[in-house]
Amino acid sequence: MSISYDYLDTPIGRLLLAADDAGLRCIQFERAGQGDRIAPSWRRGRHGLENAIAQLDAYFAGELHAFDLPLAAEGTRFRQSVWNALARIPYGETISYGELARRIGDPSASRAVGAANGANPLPIVVPCHRVIGANGKLTGFGGGLPVKHWLLEHERRHAPRAPFALS
Repeated sequence: MSISYDYLDTPIGRLLLAADDAGLRCIQFERAGQGDRIAPSWRRGRHGLENAIAQLDAYFAGELHAFDLPLAAEGTRFRQSVWNALARIPYGETISYGELARRIGDPSASRAVGAANGANPLPIVVPCHRVIGANGKLTGFGGGLPVKHWLLEHERRHAPRAPFALS
């Protein structure tokens, strides 16, 4: 199984995307002073990435509110359950780590949920940026807090509004 990778320039910086025939495997933020985490077996090219790139472009244009992509993130059963719950957080909304733990059926697992959230290999598509501290403050994010803030503000600006109703 061959993994293809390429880069996508976005309003929050350059992203590294990787996919194979099973689906999108990872999205990585470019970080100053850190090299890309590209495995020697990966091959540069857009094979398998075309739809992800198109959807990410639409997301950043404010036109896409829900991704519809085959995903192939690898992780433990617990991490997969957290990532599945993340994917169900509506566009433009935020929840706390405690609420996320409740949603996966383990209200005492806030710290473990936080660790799984931090290990999310598909940020933006699996919206870990929508999880905030119980006090409403922004907490850690792989792309940095300014990027998390940008993503949340972007979604608030472009979130669908309920139609105005006359009484």
